Amino acid sequence: MRKITILYELINNCSMKTNSVQFFNGTKIKPVCSNCELILAAWELRNPSNMGHIIRLGHNSGAKKVLFAGDYKNYRKSKIKKTAGFSFEQLEWQIIAPEKFSAEIEKNMELVILETCENSTSIFETKLPQKAIILAGNEAHGLPKEVINSSKTKVHIPMPGECKSMNISHALAVAALEWYRQHSR
Repeated sequence: MRKITILYELINNCSMKTNSVQFFNGTKIKPVCSNCELILAAWELRNPSNMGHIIRLGHNSGAKKVLFAGDYKNYRKSKIKKTAGFSFEQLEWQIIAPEKFSAEIEKNMELVILETCENSTSIFETKLPQKAIILAGNEAHGLPKEVINSSKTKVHIPMPGECKSMNISHALAVAALEWYRQHSR
């Protein structure tokens, strides 16, 4: 019993007691440059939880909005909201038909394809545009070739481990934070 008590005390003393809101209110975070904007986008996702994670990521990373290209008629918003949390109501997000995606790209924004494809470069060695829409493909099939070919900027995330695939929300998180790193002042 004594060993269990000691173990409990160790775990209790090591647990995180920091409130993230308080932490970030007291921590200076570098803003992005004044003429920088980020939009996160995903193509024909299969999992509504991924949509929620991406909405929350967009909110965390300061994205202007999140776009989902696809037919999501059968998705329950409650599943998306569950993972998005309060970001569901706080960040602008939109579902658009895939064939209308290119029309939704704002004129002053540059499309960046996040895909392991021919002619892609490491995201860590590529200068990302100040006004970027970072688009990732669906969980199983990635992006269609015609969408990949519609952008001059194609990046991939180098993966030194044995697993060479990454959840779409994780991949977009890496990309959003690399964009932030490059454009914060």
